[in-house]
Amino acid sequence: MNLKNNIFFVALILLMFASCDSFLTEDPIGLLTPEQVDLDPTVTSVEYSVSSGYQLLSGTLNIIGNWAWDEGTVTRNDFILQDIASDDMQKKWNPDGDQAWMDQFDNFSFIASNGGFNGIWSYNYEGISRVNTAISYLTDEEMMGKLNMESSLKNRLLGESYFLRAFYYFDLTTIFGDVPLLLVPLTSFEEAYEVAVRVDKAKIWEQIASDLANAKTLLPSQKFPVETEKWRVSKGAVIAMQAKVALYNEQWQEVIQFIEEMESLGYYELNTNYFDSFDASKEFMDDEVIFAYDHESSQTPRKGNGLCALIGWGFIAPESNFIDEFEANDPRLAYTVDVENRNVNKLLGTLDGTNKGNGDASSNRIYIRWADVVLWKAEAYLELGNSEESIDLINEIRQRARNSVNIDGEVPVAGTLPAYDRSESDSNVIKSWLIHERRCELGFESHRMNDLKRWGIAVDVLGTRGFSEHHHYYPIPQGEIDKSGGSITQNPGY
Repeated sequence: MNLKNNIFFVALILLMFASCDSFLTEDPIGLLTPEQVDLDPTVTSVEYSVSSGYQLLSGTLNIIGNWAWDEGTVTRNDFILQDIASDDMQKKWNPDGDQAWMDQFDNFSFIASNGGFNGIWSYNYEGISRVNTAISYLTDEEMMGKLNMESSLKNRLLGESYFLRAFYYFDLTTIFGDVPLLLVPLTSFEEAYEVAVRVDKAKIWEQIASDLANAKTLLPSQKFPVETEKWRVSKGAVIAMQAKVALYNEQWQEVIQFIEEMESLGYYELNTNYFDSFDASKEFMDDEVIFAYDHESSQTPRKGNGLCALIGWGFIAPESNFIDEFEANDPRLAYTVDVENRNVNKLLGTLDGTNKGNGDASSNRIYIRWADVVLWKAEAYLELGNSEESIDLINEIRQRARNSVNIDGEVPVAGTLPAYDRSESDSNVIKSWLIHERRCELGFESHRMNDLKRWGIAVDVLGTRGFSEHHHYYPIPQGEIDKSGGSITQNPGY
């Protein structure tokens, strides 16, 4: 078997030496093979090698495999590991035995062979594999000389690729801790064996920081680097990820510095209405979304939002605890989920149930938006002892929420979401405000579990449901350990 013909260029990491008759040897949707590019390289084919690196961020159905539910790969499964595992979401409105492996995240009864871990591992490493291939093309001087590619185009594509690699590794290391580090395409099984080991997470963080720093120097200083393709990575998205990396590493002053750098760009602010960030009819026309995957309907290959199909099948419902978190008349609750009609509006991108059951819906997957960034800054100020600045930023988020018309088009009643007292000096009280605001503002956006873990309160919040200290990192997929012959080790406690 030619390793380069395997659609997982990191075969040893994703599914160690999978057999040639596996479904995983089928070409994924929309992927050019290296041979196609090598035999007849064109500017277009190199551009496509970069664009394919975005695809693993999508919720499109069956990007990897074909209805492989047990492998956790039917769609990108952040919502399982981050939302269902937290206290925000349950698998279905009517609990049943369908996809019982998902229920194991709700009570932390999973083991390392649970398909959810294989799914997120496979999506992230397939994304890394694709961008590594793109980077190898874009840094190949002979190929670039042959193509006579404009330096501005080459730099932009290379910047996008570095960002995407950093993004995928950020997800992997926050989920699993130490993970294999792959920076070049694999061309032999000898190379595969060499990298079939976990690397200390400190080195993963260093690589993420390096990739983001490189991306920032390469991307143009404009809100949308390509006006006709506004979904592409921007310099603003890169700086936002730098701030997020600093946040997760508790480098509070750097968080503020990066966000101030973003503010100086003048590109982003809170939308007037809360739902505008999620409204499928306003995509890339709002002021708040910084990075999102652009789902599109009626494309070949398909690019629709497959989560909308799952919602139509009864998946994705709120925990009662999540509903109870919202204060009276907070319009964000109904914009997130319409309990009466069982519509997850924030993911559907509509307020009337349109897109429910439509696996080819156009509603985007939002990864970074300005409200999230504002709350990062509030957290950094709080950790640095500047309580007034922190409270002011939390109040900005509340003010936008109470000034948003509700789902019925009416202004919330007077007294809704009153401002917090900026004279409050107890950091524990302010932190509780921040925790509450992040949950209500960012619900169902796959942030809650990571927040609970990095704040060190996951055991307090989820302990009665089975969360223990060792769950701060999920288990390495058992299949990867088995196929590596044990060179990839397991996290403690599994």
